Amino acid sequence: MILSKQIGFFLNLVHNRFKQYVAGIFEEHGFNITPEQFLVMDALWDEGVLTQQQIADYLLKDKNSVVKLVDGLEDRKLVRRTSNPKDRRQNLIEVTDYALSIKDKVTKVAMDAVDKIVNGIPKEDMMAYIRVLSKMAENMNNDIDLMALAAKYPTNNKVKA
Repeated sequence: MILSKQIGFFLNLVHNRFKQYVAGIFEEHGFNITPEQFLVMDALWDEGVLTQQQIADYLLKDKNSVVKLVDGLEDRKLVRRTSNPKDRRQNLIEVTDYALSIKDKVTKVAMDAVDKIVNGIPKEDMMAYIRVLSKMAENMNNDIDLMALAAKYPTNNKVKA
């Protein structure tokens, strides 16, 4: 029981601290963007124009959360919404020219922050961590396969299941 409580507490603690740390790094470098907003931007940079539902599916978030993230990005002139001409119930989300102009810089800042966070952790430990997180995700929902996601969005190092 104690271990289960610690795992939940520690996952939440590290998750929140991770977001705070990356948000601080973005702010330090002059980027007015949250880590969650960066994930939306990264999806749009990689995939192109998406609906809000596609973004929600891509990030495994609920649609209401994505609406709030897109609102913030729209306020920052990073994305624009347009009605889908094929289905007026849907909004299409696309990046602005300004967002394209900062893509490389903000992505480098984000990746450098993550590199600093995982500094000193052996690759084998990181892979074990991903496998454990993948099993935890699978235990909660069979539709989530982190190992498949890791293979779909590889790093410089080959991901092995």
